[in-house]
Amino acid sequence: MVNPNRGAVGFSSTEFEEEYERPSKSEAKRQSNALQKMGEVLVEAPRDRVKRVPMPEDVLEAILMCQTITNHEGRRRQMQFVGKKMRTLDEEEVALIQKAIDSWKGASKSETAAMHALERRREKLLTDDNALTSLLADHPELDVQHLRTLIRNARKEQAENKPPKAYREIFQILKQLDADKRKAAGETDQEGDDQDDDE
Repeated sequence: MVNPNRGAVGFSSTEFEEEYERPSKSEAKRQSNALQKMGEVLVEAPRDRVKRVPMPEDVLEAILMCQTITNHEGRRRQMQFVGKKMRTLDEEEVALIQKAIDSWKGASKSETAAMHALERRREKLLTDDNALTSLLADHPELDVQHLRTLIRNARKEQAENKPPKAYREIFQILKQLDADKRKAAGETDQEGDDQDDDE
């Protein structure tokens, strides 16, 4: 008997190709799992970050609702609902959400790098007296006496294995200086933009 799929009895083998354009079951499962995972990342992210991600209102509501549920079973069910909502998104919406999530990774990398830089600066203040002179030259508004006391106390804390109270306070001062510097740089950029608008 002739196999009809071979096209010998009036069947063209291309008639069956369309069926296979749909993703296979395992591929569909992978896509579904990836969307579920993306939903979990959004649920675990800070609320204010999630609110800035471009996505349909109903998906956002499901995610924000899940963040508020503390009951284990309730949260699990809501998480499944989030996954279901994620599967309603089209490719473009998924790509936009993925782009936002990727940008967070970049942001957290730069935040981590900034923290390490501040920690190195603090260590330098504790080990090198010239570091304080240099810091004061950059920031004459700082209270010299207070900083010297903090540095002395931090060294003492380390030597005596005491809780790092002064050590942490030095970090907070450096962090505030860094934040002020960033803010000032941002405002300068803004002023430049405003002047461009006026011209």
